[in-house]
Amino acid sequence: MSFGRPPSINAGFKVTPPDRGSFPLDHYAECKEQMTIYMNCLRENSSTSSACRDLSKQYLDCRMQKGLMEKDEWRNLGLANVDKPGGATESKTTLGVGKNNG
Repeated sequence: MSFGRPPSINAGFKVTPPDRGSFPLDHYAECKEQMTIYMNCLRENSSTSSACRDLSKQYLDCRMQKGLMEKDEWRNLGLANVDKPGGATESKTTLGVGKNNG
């Protein structure tokens, strides 16, 4: 009877980063409000995400701002054509908060 695995099985094993879409959990609930609003929208729309795209954008923007996921361009996330949500989250990312725009 053999126990364990042969020593050659570890040769060539390489650790790789998680696939796109895998990111750290929000342990401190920094984006819980945006996540809850988005999940409620999905629930109200029979899990049809197209009706909740603006909320998805707000949630992902929160995650990027808090360092819970790598910053990326909206077109790479499939959200480039989503209108600016009425919230301040989008304007912070696009316009730059604290800059004198006038």
